Amino acid sequence: MKNMTDTLATFFTTVTPTDDYGSGSGSGDYDFDSPCDKSMVRRFRMYYEPPLYLLIVILGFTGNLLVLWIYMNIKNRLKTMTDVYLLNLALADLFFLCTLPLWAVDAMKGWAFGTALCKGTSALYKINFFSSMFLLTCISVDRYISIVQSTKAQNSKELRLACSKVVCVFVWLLATILSIPELLFAQAKVDSEDNHFCTMVYWNNENNHTKILVLSLQICMGFCIPLLVMIYCYSVIIRTLLKAKNFEKHKALRVILAVVMVFILSQLPYNSMLVVEATQAANTTITKCAEAQGFDIASQIMKSVAYMHSCLNPFLYAFIGVRFRKDLKRLYRKCGCMTSKSGKHGGPLRSSVMSDTESTMAFSL
Repeated sequence: MKNMTDTLATFFTTVTPTDDYGSGSGSGDYDFDSPCDKSMVRRFRMYYEPPLYLLIVILGFTGNLLVLWIYMNIKNRLKTMTDVYLLNLALADLFFLCTLPLWAVDAMKGWAFGTALCKGTSALYKINFFSSMFLLTCISVDRYISIVQSTKAQNSKELRLACSKVVCVFVWLLATILSIPELLFAQAKVDSEDNHFCTMVYWNNENNHTKILVLSLQICMGFCIPLLVMIYCYSVIIRTLLKAKNFEKHKALRVILAVVMVFILSQLPYNSMLVVEATQAANTTITKCAEAQGFDIASQIMKSVAYMHSCLNPFLYAFIGVRFRKDLKRLYRKCGCMTSKSGKHGGPLRSSVMSDTESTMAFSL
């Protein structure tokens, strides 16, 4: 009995029950000869992930392609820092969405694309995951400057626009650097039952130190720091709006609350699971196969919820503003989708948040 306990402890210490955020496989860092049967987890993924990923891809491509369409067809559309960030955010979300069909096939049939594509797809996901989080952080900082420091923002408009392009280059570079673990550790593996996986296989992983470091970087850089910056910026913005006069405060506050709540509700659950996974890697707490299976399934659900943020971004950050809606209607008329009279019915368009001034440009895009 003691030997059996030691064997299980060794198994669960070296192998955590779920995959990393950057890996689309639900198999995790398995010891492929382990006694824990993961067939139930694989069946769950087979029926749960493909239809959900299809829905995310459809909604995500629709919203983000509309954003790109507007930027490509409206002359001089890139007028603010947030415009530049939104364009890059749409690109990051589109690149990420391109990886979901491969993970859907992986859920149905196993990973059949080899190690090279496993590394490339995992790294591409991580690059666009980190870049999205950083760009959302940049948008919150730009809104803070535009509203809380409106005079300074007005006087440095051209400089800020030039800086935003440099910031975007830095964001993509940093995201690429943070994706290096996927390039190093992602592997196509086959278990004893001939099931194929794309998963993270850590080498030089004494006492799980490498795995814990990768998870800690992901949680810190991909969630904690962006969340803290967003909470600070938007809390100061709310305080500033409550003191201001002559604009529709309640709409601006609704936008802020929606942005922060959607970010927290979509990212907090899965990052909490990653904290549990890092804790499990450092100090074994899950030693029963049934518990490991339940953790795997819960992680798949939390991960899919986090993925949904990519299809919500266009509606939270772009189409909620009056400028994007005006531009979209203008393009519809240009393409013959709407008559020129259709924009006249019902009176003038309302601002979705505030008046379209420089100090409120961050919300009335």
